[in-house]
Amino acid sequence: MQDPVHIVRRQIWRSTGVETGDRAIPEETAVALTYNGGSYAVMMATPRDLEDFAVGFSLTEGIIASPADIDSLEVIPQDDGVELRMWLRQSEAERLADRRRHIAGPTGCGLCGIDSIAEAMRPAAIVAPGGSFTASQIMAAMAALAPLQTINSATRAVHAAAFWTPSDGIVSLREDVGRHNALDKLAGALARIDIDVTSGMVLLTSRVSVEMVQKTAVIGAPLIVSVSAPTALAVRMAAAAGITLVAIARHDGFEIFANSQRLNLARELA
Repeated sequence: MQDPVHIVRRQIWRSTGVETGDRAIPEETAVALTYNGGSYAVMMATPRDLEDFAVGFSLTEGIIASPADIDSLEVIPQDDGVELRMWLRQSEAERLADRRRHIAGPTGCGLCGIDSIAEAMRPAAIVAPGGSFTASQIMAAMAALAPLQTINSATRAVHAAAFWTPSDGIVSLREDVGRHNALDKLAGALARIDIDVTSGMVLLTSRVSVEMVQKTAVIGAPLIVSVSAPTALAVRMAAAAGITLVAIARHDGFEIFANSQRLNLARELA
């Protein structure tokens, strides 16, 4: 399997002249997701945590309802990429056959290949109420994010998605060149450890677009916190799904865009 970080030789131009040196950059590779012998999608992704990616993508795409629906999963290196070869239980295989399509998904594309507006705009699942969260918990969660981003620390070029709980801190973090891939990897990781997702928050280092809300709704997390801004459609989708949406989270504060009732801010001000 390829290393997720690649060292290259490059030239550096500055006003003082040209220098040469090494630079760590992220690797990306073509990842084919196949089910019962048929190709479903090809995504460009960071070659790490690919089992989590296979499970998480399958969940957030609605191909399976739980990891138990996958009878077998193999990560098979190819000359030009990696195949994530899955065999589904008979009932899921039959259901997939009814909706099979081929998707070409370049890096950063979360809705590539969707063949109808209705499918792209599918309502997000309604999340459970979950607990309440304080401002200090949100700030602590985001502060814990950067030190655990090992690939980004080396390259400054990948996204991260993580899950944080009040009792355990960050319990899982996944990185990828694609923000959707990072969240799919996190979805797979959480599903495989069977954690209570209603007790924590999803942390993102990217903007919050509508498909990031849809994927979080599949995960079942009640709160999204992101360093970047949401789109207007993402705000509407989060509001409808019952997800608390916090964005533009910085060292000195954050902004709340949907379902603020889950945040216990007044208590900290007292």
